[in-house]
Amino acid sequence: MPLAVRWPFPAGPPLPWALASRLVTGLVGTYSCVWTRECPAGARPGGGGGWRARGGWGGWGMPGVRGRGAAFPCRAPQPPSPRPGYLNRLRVYNAEVLHELVERRGPCTPLLTLSNHQSCMDDPHLWGSLKLRHVWSLHKMRWTPTAADICFTRELHSRFFSLGRCVPVCRGDGVYQRGMDFILEKLNQGDWVHVFPEGKVNMGQEFVRFKWGIGRLLAECRLDPVILPLWHGGMNDVLPNAPPYVPRVGQRITVVVGRPFSVRPLLERLRAEGTSTVEMRKALTDFVQREFEALRGQARALHPAP
Repeated sequence: MPLAVRWPFPAGPPLPWALASRLVTGLVGTYSCVWTRECPAGARPGGGGGWRARGGWGGWGMPGVRGRGAAFPCRAPQPPSPRPGYLNRLRVYNAEVLHELVERRGPCTPLLTLSNHQSCMDDPHLWGSLKLRHVWSLHKMRWTPTAADICFTRELHSRFFSLGRCVPVCRGDGVYQRGMDFILEKLNQGDWVHVFPEGKVNMGQEFVRFKWGIGRLLAECRLDPVILPLWHGGMNDVLPNAPPYVPRVGQRITVVVGRPFSVRPLLERLRAEGTSTVEMRKALTDFVQREFEALRGQARALHPAP
């Protein structure tokens, strides 16, 4: 399905475009921080075992998780300072892992975050877990593939969402399309990309096989991305998936930040074995989904159904 509007990103963005993008991203991020304000976190997954790291990041060039091959259990992080709730009550577990990766990873280290998809406002509400200094630092904020048939149907909408670092992806056009090429190039530049690999709002929160686009990004990225899974609950209470589609207040939101990991050892083994491109994408996607499902199993206990 072709894009209904012109490609929204200028080549070599001029200064006015960059300033407008910073303004849109900062204002939307500020809205998210107000709408979902962090409250003090309680027990950690697994009876108190958190994921703050011991030692160095190996090849990733910052303090944190050791090495590159997998996720490593680490000492529990300190609970965040208590903060007042504003319109909703957000509880974030292991937020400092995400904050350190956003702020302190090396310039040649891409960050690829992924999460479940509960409502149409998961992004930007999910980024209420960030600090205001993050959302107003344009070069630190995420790029995200976005459904073109929802957010890029009119030129005005296209301008707004593209200034907010949303990249149009056309359903049914496969893993090789302009939006995915654009996202891949951002990873190759060391940027942060967030994806919803289920590919749709999963209203029932049942098991959905991840789309292979994430496998393509990991197989073809020239650098070694840090992959960080996030699980959240309660977003569909803030914005219900049934009419009237009006954001609610007074709801409870939980965000659990998982362990950073890399697929580099798996990728090198697949290449050494001469694995085909299709099978490589599938293997990488399945590996990432197993890591995410392990997090989901732990995280759901922290956000029991009402």
